[in-house]
Amino acid sequence: MALTNSYVQVYGQLPDLFSRIREAGAPDKFTTQHLKDWGYTSSNFRAVIPLLKSLGFLAPDGSPTTRYHDYRNNAQSASVMAEALREAYGDLFNIKANPTQSDRTLIEGKFKSSHNATPNTAKMMASTFYSLLGLADLSSSANQSSSPLENTRAQPADPQPVQLSEHQHKSTRPSLHYNIQIHLPATKDIEVFNAIFKSLKEHLLD
Repeated sequence: MALTNSYVQVYGQLPDLFSRIREAGAPDKFTTQHLKDWGYTSSNFRAVIPLLKSLGFLAPDGSPTTRYHDYRNNAQSASVMAEALREAYGDLFNIKANPTQSDRTLIEGKFKSSHNATPNTAKMMASTFYSLLGLADLSSSANQSSSPLENTRAQPADPQPVQLSEHQHKSTRPSLHYNIQIHLPATKDIEVFNAIFKSLKEHLLD
C-alpha cells in the first residue's frame, strides 16, 4: 500500500518550510534542533521529520537523501516533489490522476479507510497532502516517468545479425570441468586405501 500516514498539524507552514530547504544548506542530520534553528520552535513541527522521511527526503537516520539535494535546485524542485508525492501517496493517484480540492471528501475517506483514522485526523492528513500538492508539478513528473520508456522504444533493432565462422562456433562451445573430492575413511587399513584408488583408476582414469 502506497499511502503514508504521516501528517502535520502545521500544514499551512509547509510551503515556507520547503522554501527553507531550498535556500539553506543541507545539514548532516535533519533534527528538531535544526528546525528550531530555522525558527520552528513549536513542538508541532516535530512531525515534519517523519513526514520528510515518508517523502524520501530523509533517510531513516535523518540524513538528507539525494532527493533532498535535488529539491534544493529551484529548476527541478516542483518535479522532485511530484515524484515524492506519487511514491508516498500512490493510492490517491490511483483514485484521481490529478487531485483537486473538489476531491477532498473522497481523499479524506481514503485516509479513513486505509488508516482507520478519525475524521479530524483524516482531515489533517488530507490537508498535509494538499499543502504538498501545491508545491508539485504533476505534469513534469508524468513526463519524466514516461521518458525512459520512450527512449527505449526509440532505439532501433540491429538489422545485421552477427555471423560466426565455423571456427568461432567451435571456440565458443562451452567446455566442462569436473572437480572430484574424495573423503577417505578414518582407518589405518592399507587395503581399504588400495581398493579406493584401484576403483578410481578403473572408472575414471582408464
